[in-house]
Amino acid sequence: MLRQEILDELWNADDMAGTEARIRVELEQGGPYDEAERAELKTQLARAIGAQERYDDAAELLIEVESEDAPVVITRILLESGRILHSAGKPTDAAPLFLRAAEIADEAKSPFLRIDALHMLAMSTPSNIEHWTAQAVDIAESSDDPRTQRWLIALHNDLGWHYFDGGEFDQALAELTEAARWADLVGTDQEKQLTQEALAECTAAMDSDEL
Repeated sequence: MLRQEILDELWNADDMAGTEARIRVELEQGGPYDEAERAELKTQLARAIGAQERYDDAAELLIEVESEDAPVVITRILLESGRILHSAGKPTDAAPLFLRAAEIADEAKSPFLRIDALHMLAMSTPSNIEHWTAQAVDIAESSDDPRTQRWLIALHNDLGWHYFDGGEFDQALAELTEAARWADLVGTDQEKQLTQEALAECTAAMDSDEL
């Protein structure tokens, strides 16, 4: 299984074309990787391509990825297939893929990928966002791995904005505060800044609402 730190070094959400290029170079020149790890990298290449709205290209690449009967690879194929559908405006179609990815990740004893799948499931089914987020939070909080714990930033942040959009400002503030707390504990500098900005925006909205 690929170490998440390797993917972190390749990934830049603000530069998906650059991310795609770095992963292609890694596939050609990086490693050494076994076949399952190379398959994982290919799924992340598909993710980078899909993030640039080249959905057909991304889907075709995922079809070509050999699973090697490795649960982690199967999980990633399901995750990225779901992400393509979700990004293409088909969250209802994506949800079953995320659910199956979460189940396989659990069987594979990969809490990081299970949280990823549950997080996406929450995003795809807003009516059940609290249910799926709570499951993911429990897994992340029980982990002693700081990289896995970093999921708590996104989980609390996204649930906070869900409440915010629904006008539930007290609950939003509580979730965004928790996101900021975890950012201080295990987050990057960028995550710390973004969570503080989110808190400020929520607080300002609450002050305005009270006027």
